[in-house]
Order: sequence, then C-alpha cells, then structure tokens
Amino acid sequence: MNDNRSAIRVGLIGYGFAGKTFHAPLIAAAPDLALVAVASSKPDAVRADLPSVEIFADPVALAASGSVDLIVVASPNDTHAPLAAAALKAGAHVVVDKPFTLTLDEARDLAALAEAEGKLLSVFHNRRYDTDFLGIRNVIESGVLGRIVHFETHFDRFRPAVRDRWRERAVPGGGLWFDLGPHLIDQTLQLLGLPERVTATIATQREGGQAADYAHVILDYGTARAILHGSMLVAGGVNRFTVHGEKGSVVKRHLDPQEPQLLSGMRPGLPGWGKDDDQMILYDGEREQTLPVPAGDQSRYYRDVARAIRGEGANPVTPHQALAVMAVLEAAVESSDTGRTVALPLTDKEKSAWL
Repeated sequence: MNDNRSAIRVGLIGYGFAGKTFHAPLIAAAPDLALVAVASSKPDAVRADLPSVEIFADPVALAASGSVDLIVVASPNDTHAPLAAAALKAGAHVVVDKPFTLTLDEARDLAALAEAEGKLLSVFHNRRYDTDFLGIRNVIESGVLGRIVHFETHFDRFRPAVRDRWRERAVPGGGLWFDLGPHLIDQTLQLLGLPERVTATIATQREGGQAADYAHVILDYGTARAILHGSMLVAGGVNRFTVHGEKGSVVKRHLDPQEPQLLSGMRPGLPGWGKDDDQMILYDGEREQTLPVPAGDQSRYYRDVARAIRGEGANPVTPHQALAVMAVLEAAVESSDTGRTVALPLTDKEKSAWL
C-alpha cells in the first residue's frame, strides 16, 4: 500500500466457511485493504484467527457503525439482500458473496440503491480468477477452436453423506444450484455472453437430502449450446471444461487448486500459490497437444475492488453483470419447476447494459 494514504477499512459479515476460508485471507492479501471488524455468531473462532479485529454480535450494528469503508456480506444467502441494503444506506461500499440475492427483483433493487447512494456494489465471483477458467478463456479468445458450438462446464463433488449445515437444508437459497450454480453461470456468461433460453433439471438425489444436490442446465445460444452441470454424487470421470468448435476441441480435466490451498493454510503470494500442473488438451482433428494454464489468484478480486473504490480502476463484477447471473439462476429454477424452456427474464435495457 502507498504509505501516503490510509487503508480502506473492511468489515466482514459472517465467519462461516466462506468468510473464514475465502474472504478473510483474500482481503488480507490486498495491500490497500485492512480487515478491522467482523460480525459473527462465533466470536471465539474470529478471535482465535483475527485477534486484532473488532467483533460485532449484530451484523446490522456493524453495517451502521460507520467504522468501515467497505462491508463484505458473507452470511447465509437469504440475508444477502437486507444486509447489503443496510450497508449501502449506512454509506459503505459493499461486496456480496454469491449468489447476489435470492431473486432477480431483489438484485434489481440493490443495484438501484447502490446507484442512488453513489457507492460501489460488487459480487464475489472469485472463480473468474481460477486457473481452469483463465486457460479456457485464453484458448477460446485465441480463435484456435473457431466458432464455438458446444461448451460444457462441471462443478461436481463427491459428498454422498448429507451434512447438517444451512447450505444443505430446505431453506431459501439452500442447495447446490444456489451454491455452485452462480460460479458456472458467471464463467459461462463471461465467455459466451447472454443466452436466449434456459432449460433445466434441478433435483435431490441423495438419500436424506433436503435441498437440491443435482443441476443440469442447458443455455441456448442459437447454433451453440452450453451445459452447466453440478452434482454431489460424482466421484470422478468428468472434465471441468469441455469445449468444441468448428476447428477443434479443448478439455481441462481438473478444478483450480486455490480452494484446497486455502483450506491447507496456504496464502496468496506464497510459492506455488495458484499454480496448476493440470494442463489443457487441445485437439484439432488430427493430433492433440497439451497447453499450460495461467496461474490463478483470487486475491486479485479484492485488489481490483480496492482500485475501483479509489477511482483507479473498474468494478471487477458490476451489478449489471450480477443481474444477468441472477436471471439465469432464476430461469433455471422456473424451467425445472414447470418442465418448460424459459426465456431469459431480462429487460432490453438490462440486456444492453451487458454489452
């Protein structure tokens, strides 16, 4: 950080899996940010990891405290909209963990509120900074595949036992589609743009499951199709990305390593951080070759947020981009519930803002 200016003070709401594993260490890796306060129902856990921060029992009290410049909302999904709104009204910039909100209308309201308050509002789509996504993006943008006709992205896990946690309960915003779906959607939209229609099957497959643990979603791009797939019952045997074009195909086998690195205690900047040895395989119909992937670094998201707050760069994930993710998320639920293909529920103005 420049010694001539003070750090942007950050308050983190929520110190569960997302707050502890992702947000706190990634914020700490951004030189212009200083995590100074945490709102959590687990003060002992916060104090053990972050002994110097101020701890709030009430997230609304943190939002209204005036002691921070940026509030990060990493609490359960059904609290995202009200807590983000409280923070914006209190004069803070806001980052919201995915999913942005529970509904498209809530997302629209938050975007309008941020604009009215003149504050930065961003959504934590950290997977834009993953090795697998960066590598596939480079291949697509190089033109070596030609016109894309089939794009397939998987975010699968093998967790046959249902866990007792809110993400796997029958609560608003619970289930795999609201947990992993936003990652799949955002990356696909970044590469292919807005689809015309959405067809989806969302289901619960595990014995004793309370929330959706399977999602198979098809995005219609006219002559191209994108398949977004997530399941809790995949032990292996699938690719992270499979892309076919008129001139060739590319496959990326495994997922970016940063989540397991963070869980192991590794931090951004340490040797090996974000390094992925799982190379892509490129096929041109006659031969195959391996291609390296760029190193990933999810802490770049927070460095980009800091620059945007200081007026030195663009918001890394704008509310309009997040609205589009919510539109696909919501359309897939409607498609699965009704058994019909659903048009993307965005206005012409919202679609034009995407361009």
